[in-house]
Amino acid sequence: MSKELDSYKLGNIRVVITEPHDPNRLHVDCNDGNYHSGFTIRVYEYENYKRHMNQKITTAYKNQYNSE
Repeated sequence: MSKELDSYKLGNIRVVITEPHDPNRLHVDCNDGNYHSGFTIRVYEYENYKRHMNQKITTAYKNQYNSE
């Protein structure tokens, strides 16, 4: 089982960061109740580019609703 490292909300998007079996990667799980997305990132990216990652997540969810 993956260990949860962090969880927070970006508006109505719940973001959960877990540590999978690879010690150099993290799994990012995003869910707003309608759409679910998950991807992996390097630990370095999470530690140094978290703000940029959050902007990309928010933009992707907004685009998902606008494309319907």
